[in-house]
Amino acid sequence: MNYNETLNYIHSLGNFGLEPTLNRIKSVLEKLGNPQNDSPSVHIAGTNGKGSVSAMLHSIFCESGKKTGLFISPFIIDFRERIQINGEFISEADLVRLSQKVIDTKIKLTEFEFITAVAFLYFSEQKCDIAVIETGLGGRLDATNALTKVKANVITKIGLDHTAILGDTIEKITCEKCGIIKDCPVITSINQPKEALGILEQYNPIIPENNELQVLKSDIFGNQFTYKGEVYETSLSGEFQIENSLIAIETAKTLCVPIEIIKRGIEKTQFPARMEVISQKPLVVLDGAHNPDGADALSRMMKKYKGKITAIVGMCKDKDCQEVLAKTLPYCKKAVAVEVKDFPRALKCEELKIMASKYCPCDTAKSYTEAIEKVLNEDVVFVFGSLYLASAIRDKLKNFYN
Repeated sequence: MNYNETLNYIHSLGNFGLEPTLNRIKSVLEKLGNPQNDSPSVHIAGTNGKGSVSAMLHSIFCESGKKTGLFISPFIIDFRERIQINGEFISEADLVRLSQKVIDTKIKLTEFEFITAVAFLYFSEQKCDIAVIETGLGGRLDATNALTKVKANVITKIGLDHTAILGDTIEKITCEKCGIIKDCPVITSINQPKEALGILEQYNPIIPENNELQVLKSDIFGNQFTYKGEVYETSLSGEFQIENSLIAIETAKTLCVPIEIIKRGIEKTQFPARMEVISQKPLVVLDGAHNPDGADALSRMMKKYKGKITAIVGMCKDKDCQEVLAKTLPYCKKAVAVEVKDFPRALKCEELKIMASKYCPCDTAKSYTEAIEKVLNEDVVFVFGSLYLASAIRDKLKNFYN
C-alpha cells in the first residue's frame, strides 16, 4: 500500500466497533516483540490539558538533549503529527512500513489501537530515550495502557466528557482515567475538582502548590508567572496554560530535569489550536474548546473582548453543546454556525444555529470558506467548538489572514 491507501485503511477501522479491552493491543504487541517495553515513558490522561502538557514535556525533554517520542491525538496539522520524535513527524514511508507490520499480525483492531501499535514500534525502532504518551479517550482500557516502563503518570484536570463511555460523574470518569497509574510518581492538576481529588488521594499525588504561584501576566499572546521563586513564560496563551505548565514543571522535576531546561522547554512549546493566534490584526483565535471545562477556559479570554467578537462555531452532537455555547457566545456580538465536515457525529449547522441564537444572533455557512468570508471584515474572530473543526479550518484561516 502507498501512503494514502494506508491512511484510508487506518481510518476504515473506526474506534467504536469493537468491545473495549486491552487484550487485542497486548496480543498485537506481543507478536511485534513487545516494543512498548523498550522506551521509558511519561503516561498522561485527563479530560482537559493533556495535549498541552504532553507538548510541554516533549519540549522540555528535547531541550534536555533526550531523543523524545511524542504520541498525541487527535491531530490538527497532519495525521503524522500523532507520532513525533523531537518535533519531526513520522515519515510517510515509515508509517506505511510499520502499518504493514501491524496488519501482518492479522488481529482486528480499532483505529486508535492500530496507531498506538505503530507508535510503540516506531519509538522502539528509533531507540527513544523517553516517550511522552497521551491517552486517547479514557485510561483503564485505553490502548496506551499496555505501557510497562512508565516513569511518571500525569492526570490533568478531570471534567465531564464522553460520559456515555466513561461514566456520568466526575468520580466515575476519574476512576477510568486513574486506571493508567503504575507504581511510579503521580502528578495532577492544581485545580482538580474535589470529587476527583477524593479518588486521586489514594495515589499520594504530587499537586502544584497554589501559594507558591503568582501570575505576572496573562493575555492572548502568552503568560508570565513565578512558581517557587522561579520566573516562567509560556508562548501558549490562556491562563489555563499556567495550570498545565505547573503539571509539566512538577513532572519534569520528578524526573530530575534542571529548572533552567524546564523554563526553556515551556517557553518554546508550540501547540496548534490551543488558543492559537492565527492573526493579530484583525485578531483571529483558533481553539479546540469542545466541552464545558474547555469552554470555561476559553470564555475567560473571550471576556476581555466582550461585545467585539464574531465567532465561527462547529460542534459534534455527542458533546454538551448547550453548555459550551452558554459559556462562550454571550461574549459575542454574532456567530456563524458551520457543520464539521466528513464527521459522522457532526451537528448540522441549522441545528447549531437554533441553539446558538439563544445567546447571540447567528448565521449559517455551508462551507468553511463561506464562514471565513462572512467574518473577514470583523476585528475580533474566535473559532472553536471541536478539534476536528480546528484541524479542518486551520489552513484556510491562514490562507485568508496571512
